[in-house]
Amino acid sequence: MKIGSVGVLGAGLMGSGIAEICARAGYDTVVREVSPELADKGLRRIQGSMARAVEKGKVTAADADAARGRLRTTTSLSDLRECDVVLEAIVEDLAIKKETYRELDRICKPEALFCSNTSSLTITEMSAATARPDRFAGLHFFNPVPVMKLVEVVRTIVTSEATVETVVAFARSLGKEPILARDNSGFVVNRLLVPYLLDAVRALEEGVGTREDIDRGMELGCGHPMGPLRLLDFVGLDTTYAIAQIMFDEYREKRFAPPPLLKRMVLAGRHGRKSGRGFYEYGGKA
Repeated sequence: MKIGSVGVLGAGLMGSGIAEICARAGYDTVVREVSPELADKGLRRIQGSMARAVEKGKVTAADADAARGRLRTTTSLSDLRECDVVLEAIVEDLAIKKETYRELDRICKPEALFCSNTSSLTITEMSAATARPDRFAGLHFFNPVPVMKLVEVVRTIVTSEATVETVVAFARSLGKEPILARDNSGFVVNRLLVPYLLDAVRALEEGVGTREDIDRGMELGCGHPMGPLRLLDFVGLDTTYAIAQIMFDEYREKRFAPPPLLKRMVLAGRHGRKSGRGFYEYGGKA
């Protein structure tokens, strides 16, 4: 299937990044949010990101202007009816996602492909809410979307080979490097990353080392660009906690169980950089 137009569900951090790279790659892109205020906020985020790309010489001013011209926002799902592919990046709530897909399935043309950016929920459960499970796949981008090269293409047991080939080619057209994953919670990256991050929290909890020494140990000893506790602050402790809960529910293995310290920090509102404090402090009073 030839893809010419893209619909993006959600204009948050991930959705706006996905919309930006689609527009920059030459696709007519419609971004849907639930309110005009959120749609405008997402559009401002995209414009700011492209302005920074121009400043750094990664995109020309003319190309950025052309990409902006290919973008439009909406609050109506019906405006996605003619899109060739719909990329979903809304809240990680299975019930909300399934209800959204049921409505999309009624609205969108039969040949349109559906792709979810979920990082932990299974694609099969979402595709079961539609009459097109063979044209449903996971397309998991990484934050920040315009910068990170990797994307996971996730196939279920009923995803057609034609869908996989189309989604892989589409990912490459966005300048990404796709890897294939089976439909298991966490896919490839989070299945390996989340237990590592949780173990770092347990190490701190058990007094193995200070936050600084744990992070420096992985940075200098293993060559990681960022230690696990600082990476948790960057990703968001609340985000990691939610992903870990979903993965633990799926696998029932201790390595996916959120440690008590992580739970207490999330309940206390210490979500990392976005809240000003996580394992480290960011710009506020200690």
